[in-house]
Amino acid sequence: MGMESFKQRLSEYAVLTENTLQQYLPEETEDVVTEAMRYSLLAGGKRLRCALALEFCLALGGNKEDVLPFSCALEMVHAYSLIHDDLPCMDDDDMRRGKPSCHIAFGEANALLAGDGLLTKAFEVMAQQSKIPPERTVLAVGVLAQAIGHHGMIGGQRMDLQNEGKEVGIEVIEQTNRLKTGALIIAAAQLGCIAAGADSKMTELAKKYAEQIGLAFQITDDILDCTSSAEVLGKPIGSDAENHKTTYVSVYGLEKAMSIAAEEIQKAKDALNQMGMQERSPFLYDMADYILSRKN
Repeated sequence: MGMESFKQRLSEYAVLTENTLQQYLPEETEDVVTEAMRYSLLAGGKRLRCALALEFCLALGGNKEDVLPFSCALEMVHAYSLIHDDLPCMDDDDMRRGKPSCHIAFGEANALLAGDGLLTKAFEVMAQQSKIPPERTVLAVGVLAQAIGHHGMIGGQRMDLQNEGKEVGIEVIEQTNRLKTGALIIAAAQLGCIAAGADSKMTELAKKYAEQIGLAFQITDDILDCTSSAEVLGKPIGSDAENHKTTYVSVYGLEKAMSIAAEEIQKAKDALNQMGMQERSPFLYDMADYILSRKN
């Protein structure tokens, strides 16, 4: 496909999702919590998770309309997690995507409510869709709930907080990353498969692909926190060192961390090969390369 074509397709998926999110969460001028929800949800971003769900669904024989509610729900959950992640009681970051974080713009209480609102709205959107059989929707709701719960994304955030200021092993760091960052990426691939009605073998391989790119995504995040700038990244840099976090970079150094990320990307491509995706979805191969080479 090539990187330029990939970025064009990624942009098209992002615009489709953004337009649909606008419909799910229209402006309400008298409601500060809705305003805060929209502020974070519609702040742009790469929309990688929604693209992953859309692409897997299309590559496995589904339609955009089948999976679009699920991809929008993913973005709502992701936006909620970022709002809460930035709060003073968590990572205490004042910037997100080049703008003041939600709690800086609207206050901590409204930011907390906005995050809660987006989380619950996500499941409302999923439950109300009617394009696919109800049993697939029930399965999808369960997959997303498990991925972001106390044994998924929230569990990863808990581990991340516990790791601060401690010397922890790389096994702990890897498990933290798999939960905090990887769980939602894996869920995106699963939701695309569920919407398309894919069989268990294809779904397991899709999960394997997503698991590997999710780990590579977190490793490159660690690298960018050391090497990028706040202007390019759209958020403060150096927070890992400031919070005394053990990361792939602090354990292995930049060069080895990049090498590990590259190994994970190759494993992801191997999973795609087993799915026979060479012709069906060059986009997924390019997404793997993009994650390895991204600048923000």
